[in-house]
Amino acid sequence: MRAHARVVAEADGRGGTRLAQLRGETPLLLRRTGVAAGLDAGWATVHLVGGAAGPLGGDDLRLDIDVGPGARLSLRTVAASIALPSRTGAPSHLNVRVTVADGGTLHWLPEQTVAAAGCRHTIAASVDAGEGATLLWRDELVCGRHDEAPGDLTVSTSVTYAGRPLLRQRLDVGPGADGWAGPAVLGAARATGSLLHVHPGVAPGAPRVLGPTAVRVPLAGPASLTTATAPDAHALRQYLCLAAPDPAPVPLLRPP
Repeated sequence: MRAHARVVAEADGRGGTRLAQLRGETPLLLRRTGVAAGLDAGWATVHLVGGAAGPLGGDDLRLDIDVGPGARLSLRTVAASIALPSRTGAPSHLNVRVTVADGGTLHWLPEQTVAAAGCRHTIAASVDAGEGATLLWRDELVCGRHDEAPGDLTVSTSVTYAGRPLLRQRLDVGPGADGWAGPAVLGAARATGSLLHVHPGVAPGAPRVLGPTAVRVPLAGPASLTTATAPDAHALRQYLCLAAPDPAPVPLLRPP
């Protein structure tokens, strides 16, 4: 299945945000919802609704997000995404392309991606943030369903701020990734994730240990990155809650 979804958020000139475009195709269905808890009325909140199971092997999915100057967009998913295999063994792909203009704000806070046994899934995100843009970007990965070994899954994220590289990271898990379960990568952890916070004008602070397997570090820009591993999705979310910015949108980072 091939599907393309797009959301364009613009300032409405009255302190709010309007959705100039909100278009989706099964299984990428976009729905505007009420303003998320912890945010004011100037925000637009959109949920990505899975219109079908998956992603399933063979799917080629693309999501484009554009946030204009002064616009504030919170984009979430209604449930975890389970990457499933196909009978043919074909891979599946999700490409997320994001532009946040100077003065725009994006909270990308999806639920977890679960790498089910036998899957061959790739998630590639590319973010271009203008100088003065604010970004909160969360990624969470769970290796297999309950009592199940994971399939092959790759998550890569590329973030550019004011035309300069800010973050390049990639993680491969599953039987096709050598050493992914070794002590240098996940070890015995079943879940891993990160929270990137880009906030112009706010110092990212010194490195901080949040727990035995979680740390927040400053980046070479107005940003900090928290990375964590955990035995399950609940423990992982708790670590990322500790890394929430100040003032913290705690309801947006609540444990699953």
